[in-house]
Amino acid sequence: MSVQAKQIRVHGRVQGVGFRYFVQRAGNRLGLTGKVRNRPDDTVEIVVAGDAELIGEFVREVTKGPPLSRVERLEIEDIAPVKGFRSFQIEGW
Repeated sequence: MSVQAKQIRVHGRVQGVGFRYFVQRAGNRLGLTGKVRNRPDDTVEIVVAGDAELIGEFVREVTKGPPLSRVERLEIEDIAPVKGFRSFQIEGW
């Protein structure tokens, strides 16, 4: 099992469409940890950690998004593994 972490910035129609909840459910279902939050520039930021193969599946799901969203592009950056998360959390309720 290869553990890794990524920071993902999602561009498109991703705020006000249930995107953070979609990301949280996908992350928890796949057993990944991390956080998701809206950013002031109308993007969504995700920090995700876990098995490399599962993160790949997670990224494919995020690319599709929930029905009302429209994902235009992702910016994905490898980061150092993040500690302190027990599940996938939404920030900024």
